[in-house]
Amino acid sequence: MNNHEEKLSLIQDLIGLSLADGNEDFNEGNFIYTIANSLGVSELEVSALKNTPVKYSPADKETDRIIQFYRLLLLMGVDQKKTDSEIAFCKEVALKMGLNPIAVNDTIKSILESETGMMSPEDVIKIFQIQHN
Repeated sequence: MNNHEEKLSLIQDLIGLSLADGNEDFNEGNFIYTIANSLGVSELEVSALKNTPVKYSPADKETDRIIQFYRLLLLMGVDQKKTDSEIAFCKEVALKMGLNPIAVNDTIKSILESETGMMSPEDVIKIFQIQHN
């Protein structure tokens, strides 16, 4: 992910997901700041996104969009609750990014059925690869 607008858009999606269930958890906020920091987005920019939305800018490469979807799924699991509103938000963003809807549904279904409530990035990519064939 090279473009700063893409990074801000990604963080904006994470913020939106953290608010989707009506309860912004402290751990979710920490997760967002950690991702932002790893992408070179400052805390000030993250705070500004909460009040001033940026233009939606998904990554150009599909692999980067899948990674973004995976980050959303990770955030959804931070508070150990996966609400219908969070699931709907993840699906909506994934479809807006142009990801394969079958792969998106299969990934979410696998996570919900998993004992740990999560899956590895490699397993997520495998699901998307299967849908390409």
